[in-house]
Amino acid sequence: MLQRQSVRAIDRKLSVAPMMDWTDRHCRYFLRGFSPRVFLYTEMITAEALLRGNAARLLRYSPEEQPLGLQLGGSDPTRLAAAARLGEQAGYCEINLNCGCPSDRVQAGAFGACLMAEPARVADCVAAMRAAVTVPVTVKMRIGIIDRHDGVPLRQRLEQFEESDYAGLRAFTAAASAAGCEHFIVHARQAVLGGLSPKENREVPPLRPAIVRRLVGDFPALKFVLNGGLRTVGQVTEALSWSAGAMLGREAYHRPYILSELHLQLYADNWHRPAEEEILERMAVYAGRELAGGGGSRWQASRATCSACIPASPGRAAIASGSQQGCASRGPAQHFCARPPDDMVRGQGSRIILSGRGHLM
Repeated sequence: MLQRQSVRAIDRKLSVAPMMDWTDRHCRYFLRGFSPRVFLYTEMITAEALLRGNAARLLRYSPEEQPLGLQLGGSDPTRLAAAARLGEQAGYCEINLNCGCPSDRVQAGAFGACLMAEPARVADCVAAMRAAVTVPVTVKMRIGIIDRHDGVPLRQRLEQFEESDYAGLRAFTAAASAAGCEHFIVHARQAVLGGLSPKENREVPPLRPAIVRRLVGDFPALKFVLNGGLRTVGQVTEALSWSAGAMLGREAYHRPYILSELHLQLYADNWHRPAEEEILERMAVYAGRELAGGGGSRWQASRATCSACIPASPGRAAIASGSQQGCASRGPAQHFCARPPDDMVRGQGSRIILSGRGHLM
């Protein structure tokens, strides 16, 4: 078992969101190079995948990724408890329950954001996981859900956040808290169930951080991390003036150096911002280590493919993720693009792109 950090050492002031098809172990290793203290999360892994599949493969990570939390998806208390136990045994220092993903596929499995309509079930899940592990059990959620089957036009429904909406959010929080959850990560948007894609669900529902701030006031004994729309140091600093933490999503992989900027702003620990050459060398060593560990032929087969190519200049290192696509190289840059074969939670995975031309944003 890999050694996890002491529970007391967990600092969630700054974190990167669990993101499907992005925050696999290779992406997390990459992001760790920009701050030694940012809290990282896995992609969501379903309890059933761990209990029926290759748990060792799905839970694998590098020690350098710590501090690291495991996000689980599911709605059966017994199965979630068993999966949480596996996560703790693997060395993860937090188990997070996904109550915020709005995708149709997740809804079909009766978990994710639709669980916000079932606070009693979520409480049962939290209680079961709390009884199974000694590490913290946390919940990631939205500020509520909108069911497209209620007959109300979406635009009308999105215009206002009614007092009844807040009452539901408050009841959900109270139920999970009573079951033992003390730490909530709140995406400050409602989730629309049906009719919107996951991408649209990140953009169409308006951001309402004031609702999260209201929760902070109503539950002073609990910790709330704000998620959604945080893109600048100023926005994060403002959020931290009233919340327990700030969670970045896609900004962290579009502009990973924001993690370094925030580290320097938040922590007086004499850490220095890594140069692009340092990041490049770190990832080159990592790629060599992974290749030496096996699976090299499949990595090499994907050298010419990647899901994102970024304009080149000296010292580029990046991780991109997503479905396999042709690589539209811009200019004569020489890319090393590797796809590890043993971490395909959903058949996709990361590519490590090391180029002689390019710069990190």
